Amino acid sequence: MSQPTDQDATYSELPLLRRERIWGFWDYSSVNVGLAIATWAFLQGGAVAYYVGAKAAIASIVIGYGISVLLVSLAPCLPCGRYGIEQFVSMRSVLGERGARVLMVVMSALLAAAWSAVLAIMCGHAMANVSNQVFGTTIDPGAGVVSVLAVAALVCSWVIVARGPRSLELVNRFVAPGLVVVTLVMLVLIFTSTSWSDLAATPALDPWGDSRLDFMLAVELNIAGGFAWWPNVGNLSRLTRTTRAAFWPNAIGLFGASVVAAIVGVFAALALGSEDPTLWMVPLGGAFLGVLALAFVGMANITSVVAQSYSALVAIKGGGGSALRRVPWGLLAAMVLAPAAVLAFFPATVYDNYARFVSWGAIVVAPLCAVQLVDFFVLRRQRLDLRALHLPFRESRYGFWGGWNPAAIVAIVAGASTYAFLLDPVTYEPRGWFVHLTASLPAFAVAGALHFGLTRAMLRRDPGWGGYR
Repeated sequence: MSQPTDQDATYSELPLLRRERIWGFWDYSSVNVGLAIATWAFLQGGAVAYYVGAKAAIASIVIGYGISVLLVSLAPCLPCGRYGIEQFVSMRSVLGERGARVLMVVMSALLAAAWSAVLAIMCGHAMANVSNQVFGTTIDPGAGVVSVLAVAALVCSWVIVARGPRSLELVNRFVAPGLVVVTLVMLVLIFTSTSWSDLAATPALDPWGDSRLDFMLAVELNIAGGFAWWPNVGNLSRLTRTTRAAFWPNAIGLFGASVVAAIVGVFAALALGSEDPTLWMVPLGGAFLGVLALAFVGMANITSVVAQSYSALVAIKGGGGSALRRVPWGLLAAMVLAPAAVLAFFPATVYDNYARFVSWGAIVVAPLCAVQLVDFFVLRRQRLDLRALHLPFRESRYGFWGGWNPAAIVAIVAGASTYAFLLDPVTYEPRGWFVHLTASLPAFAVAGALHFGLTRAMLRRDPGWGGYR
């Protein structure tokens, strides 16, 4: 297998020149669709069906994804796409060099590993169901075979990601159109066996009983689902040739494709009474079409693991220090996927706590996204100093206070505390004004306002603070 070299710019933290960027509008759109229509989009729909019926589910998905996908398309996609900079390098202008490095470790090592584990376990479920249908086996969703299949999916992902982003592009050129076909076929099959009136009358799988609260829980779940793209899309949009190509494909993939797939997931969950996407295909399409769809969705999960692994690898390679820069790309890819392989041996724990897992991501990303948006668009007016981003914090205009920006950190902590006050991320129990506000939106508002206010206060004391002027 040919290994990427350290001289290849797409594997470096250094800014990419226009000629070094490999994706145009439709290239990135295909990657985006392939990333969006994976089993996690169907699982998102299955989770929404717990709280609301078909009509309310459609509204909650469009509202929730519309809000959060717009925000993550603005930050980090536009800064990374405009300047060709690595996502966590761009965060040095917000958090300081040391703050951005801590964020990189949390996002790349923990959240990326957890998402890869979720996708790999879903792939294991899909392949187990294929075996049950084709070979007559009786593999249980929590069986050790599922874990072995999940690890096999991670190995396949490693083979692809070790070849770099061009392999991801080639795979998605075939996978993305096929996934669109699978999703539309599922929709047709649902309405072949169930009328819209019957589907609309089907109650939610396990609601709280308060219609307003159930709807807001569904909206929050979808906002959090859209925010979950934040750790991945910056380093992908960095590879696009124009800001138009960095922004608008998110509307096609992360919003359009995700919304359609999640809605199909809601319909399937309500029609079949199960939130597990891997249990829908065969009852809907029969043995042949069901097995084919399961195999294809399993392949799509692999491409999603590859996409987020690439983002994590670029971040770690660039921001992890000189020791990690010397580690070969293929070996580093194995190190990134290793924690997911460990989590794959706890399939029930990972798979059955999807809503809590998404909530744990949103509690960090909602305030983080707010701070980045305010910093880049309002305080810096979309101007960054590329040289200063790559200087040690003692020499950089983005040095802040010993490599940390206390204003941004306090704002993020305050936003996360607001989220936890309104929605307990451990029990997923809502409190207080959640029924009117959700949890992500107040967290976003508090963090953004506080970052703006604290930064202006710092500038009054020190006009050179953080290179804002």
